[in-house]
Amino acid sequence: MHLSEPLVKAWAALIALSLGAALLTVLGLPARVTGAAIVLVALAKARVILARYLGLDAAPGVLRGFTMVLGLFAALVLGLYLV
Repeated sequence: MHLSEPLVKAWAALIALSLGAALLTVLGLPARVTGAAIVLVALAKARVILARYLGLDAAPGVLRGFTMVLGLFAALVLGLYLV
């Protein structure tokens, strides 16, 4: 397996996003800011999984649709969290 393969890059991106989320929890930021950032990290991770692991980068319209639905869901979750 070569480091330039798309799945390896996707795996590295998921690891980096996971480490970023873990780092957010120890920074001592207000809970609302940390929660909002974690939701955005989860959205980014979902997009990486959809695009790379499920191969939706070959179907940009479908990927855009899934991203839009996930974005609306994330906005709903974030809105409920912040209320």
